[in-house]
Amino acid sequence: MQFRFLTAGESHGKALVGIIEGLPAGLPVNIAAIDQELRLRQSGFGRSGRMKIEKDRVHVISGVRDGKTIGSPITFFIQNQDVQHHPLPRLQAPRPGHADLIGTFKFNHSDIRNTLERASARETAMRTAVGAICQNFLLCFDIHFCAFVTRIGPVSVTDIPDPWKISEKILASPMLCPCPQTETKMMDFIKKSQKEGETVGGIFEVRVKGLPMGLGSYTQWDLKLDGRLAQAVMSIPAIKGVEVGAGFSSASQPGSTFQDEIFYDPKHVNRFGFYRLTNRHGGIEGGISSGEELILRAAMKPLSTLSRHPLKTVDIYSKKPARALTQRTDTCAVPAAAVIAKNVAAIEITRAFLEKFGGDSLKEVKNNVNHYLSSTIKDHE
Repeated sequence: MQFRFLTAGESHGKALVGIIEGLPAGLPVNIAAIDQELRLRQSGFGRSGRMKIEKDRVHVISGVRDGKTIGSPITFFIQNQDVQHHPLPRLQAPRPGHADLIGTFKFNHSDIRNTLERASARETAMRTAVGAICQNFLLCFDIHFCAFVTRIGPVSVTDIPDPWKISEKILASPMLCPCPQTETKMMDFIKKSQKEGETVGGIFEVRVKGLPMGLGSYTQWDLKLDGRLAQAVMSIPAIKGVEVGAGFSSASQPGSTFQDEIFYDPKHVNRFGFYRLTNRHGGIEGGISSGEELILRAAMKPLSTLSRHPLKTVDIYSKKPARALTQRTDTCAVPAAAVIAKNVAAIEITRAFLEKFGGDSLKEVKNNVNHYLSSTIKDHE
């Protein structure tokens, strides 16, 4: 069965709902680990007051018995605490930078709120939960994820240590920053922006280790793993750029020095003995995982909703100049976006993993993985 998922729910509705289909039976479901990812998504210095209202927890209502998946669709929900029990006033002034104007005309709404309720970044809570279950699955194959922030506004980390060696420190950081000195400067910049009523963007990185060689395909454009991961990360609200490995910096390098030369050592079993001394390709070549560490990087714009400085817009009915709605908002949500990106990456990698190895039970998938690794090595001896 093909792996797929759906989400439903609005920002101020009763709940967010998710359905996952295609995960194998026998997978232990760690609810505490899912809730931990949801907490991380709500954390980070510079978040708004809503994060104090919402305490996201996942509730599983089908597809799991005795703590393990049973092969049928998994249904779960996240209760919204910030539910609106009374009708909100109709909104007629679209906010620049949101889906307000275009979405309202696309679906022929009479109230912009019909658009913003679903277009809200609140939807990413459910994708984070889906991704957390996928991380749970991939951990069974010793595949690990981490995410961290490298830049907030003009403040950036200049020397990134090995994130796997300091993963606990990164998780304890309010900025998910791998460098304590830079973290302090980031927070100072956010405080300054808060006082000015501004929002700030930044850059984050997602890394995945333990991927086998061979996920994704070059045979069709929409099967390429890098394209699928880029689409998943770009679909997070406010993300405006995604790169794999050296990414944009590769444009300024000559080909002779950019490529990752290939070497052989039979001890590198997960890569069939082949490895690189460099990883500028970021773990994907020809749309297929190379077995090296996967490196994704993304840029997040300053958030469009402002607490002050109302932006110029036009009333969609009167056509007269108006000012966009100002309300409580995050000053900075880059750490949260990093957590979301880690989880949407886990979703796409799970999809590619099950396309490659398949199986109705976890045991069958493990057998398929072991057969692939052992038989491919023998075929090339």
